[in-house]
Amino acid sequence: MKLNGRRESTNVDDRRRLSGKTAGGLGIGGIIIAALIAWATGGDPLTAVMQSAQEQMSTGTQTEQREFTAEEQELATFSKQILAGTEDVWTKVFKEQLNSNYPAPTMVLYTGSVQTGCGNGSAQMGPFYCSADQCLYLDLSFFTQMKKGEIGSGGDFAYAYVIAHEVGHHVEYLTGLLDKLHQQMARMNQKDANKISVRIELLADFYAGVWGYYDNKMFASLEDGDLEEAIKCAEKIGDNYLQEQAQGYSVPESFTHGTSAQRMKWLKKGLQTGDMSLAEQILTLPESQL
Repeated sequence: MKLNGRRESTNVDDRRRLSGKTAGGLGIGGIIIAALIAWATGGDPLTAVMQSAQEQMSTGTQTEQREFTAEEQELATFSKQILAGTEDVWTKVFKEQLNSNYPAPTMVLYTGSVQTGCGNGSAQMGPFYCSADQCLYLDLSFFTQMKKGEIGSGGDFAYAYVIAHEVGHHVEYLTGLLDKLHQQMARMNQKDANKISVRIELLADFYAGVWGYYDNKMFASLEDGDLEEAIKCAEKIGDNYLQEQAQGYSVPESFTHGTSAQRMKWLKKGLQTGDMSLAEQILTLPESQL
């Protein structure tokens, strides 16, 4: 991505010097495996992840004062520039297409563990959005893990997609969809609730693509290979891919984020069209056509 001269968002709460460093625990691989075991046995993967995170935090946390590396500072600057880009795009889209204002979310940068409006958060959960405080939470080590091939794939536009996806959940919240769909899920059995969860995540992928489309139109930010980076990342975080990597097979009824094909499809649609009206399809199409 071309970001030279781009502004940095001021809607950032940098808690990295205040965050706790988790002592012991499962690590990112263990957290993913815990979630996949829940998937395979019919449990709730989100609950499994939260429980694993709580266990890690209960083993003790240590606050530490340290200097940030040059790489960490570069990633922080990059993240602030991407967040600023989402602010510029969604302010324009909300005004021109939705006839509404866009209250931007706050991005909380932390290390290890963090207190949120949704409870305790942990780096092992990966980046996440909390509608209770309208914040997205990011431990920058996630991007380092992506770069090493531990999660998804590397590349600056792949990192941008991760942030834009969480902002996509904020857009869902602002339009009233997130609360509405969560209320529906609360009345369903786990299998049917998972199907709604998939649509929520695919919609956030689509919105991430819409952001990329307009960001490129406004700032000519995309370079050769950027689209491929994001698509590859979407492929590597599909439910079927993660389950097959962890246990050799997948359990479709346990999917909560969508298959690799679905995630790539809707991210790509957003990137290529920028057409907000297509969002309705994600909510109404038969499951077989998602």
